[in-house]
Amino acid sequence: MSLTPIGGRLFDGSGQKVTTTSLREQKLRHDPITCLTAYDYATARLVDEAGIDMVLVGDSLAQTMLGYENTLSVTMDEMLHHVKAARRGVKNALLVADMPYGSYQVDPKDAIFNAARFVKEGGAEVVKLEGGERRADLIRRIIDAEIPVAGHIGLTPQSVNVMGGYKVQGKNLGGIEQLMRDAVALDRAGVACLYLEGIPREVAAMITAQVGTPTIGIGAGPECDGQVLVFHDILNLTFGPPAKFVRRYGDGAALITHAVQAFRADVRSRQYPSDEESYHLPKETRATLETVLERKRAMGR
Repeated sequence: MSLTPIGGRLFDGSGQKVTTTSLREQKLRHDPITCLTAYDYATARLVDEAGIDMVLVGDSLAQTMLGYENTLSVTMDEMLHHVKAARRGVKNALLVADMPYGSYQVDPKDAIFNAARFVKEGGAEVVKLEGGERRADLIRRIIDAEIPVAGHIGLTPQSVNVMGGYKVQGKNLGGIEQLMRDAVALDRAGVACLYLEGIPREVAAMITAQVGTPTIGIGAGPECDGQVLVFHDILNLTFGPPAKFVRRYGDGAALITHAVQAFRADVRSRQYPSDEESYHLPKETRATLETVLERKRAMGR
């Protein structure tokens, strides 16, 4: 069996199971961690089989899959539906589920209950929630319930109304100090990893060097321990201008459009389906049917 090195691992199609422990080992080895979003069985399976370390069922599905304006509208039931689908496609990657807005901000008991639903019903191995040091106590309580937690600081989309838009965080000394406090507090709380979104490269490098937990960057520069992007972004399957940090790795929109237009053209010109793409009666049945039809025609005369 041939082994292909992917992301620092030998990937043979079956792969090695990524765990919260192995993520820390990757950080210690300076072995970059890869993470992509996926929201359904087919996508999750393709991402997993490509050797990605972490699959994130992000609340970004609100926009990419459900057409909402932002992430605030997506519900627990909608998130669970997609987590379950992704779970069926993931075998080796670590499956992370985003806790949607309103599922953990109001009551700690509700937060623990909802986190447990993602694990018990959805099959998630880690839940992710947004916010810095103010979330540290809640994160400890969720971890005490035997549920690994991923932190998320910097530009936190669920706080878009408070932030006044999707703005880079930590651009002044006060903002940097707050981000450092947030990172250290979540690290001490025991997060499995820490997502850093929309912060200056220099600040992300400082955080990554300061904390023991792996950092996963999105718009946070190359010094993070790993990187995450939205699946739809890397394949041009979104309908707006990409963020500065997005790199296109393919044009799925063009591929899909071309395929759909070609199908439409073939149907309208009656080139699809062909005879080879059609089912036929067995010879014996066809001969019998022709005999019956011939008798009916004769009787009709």
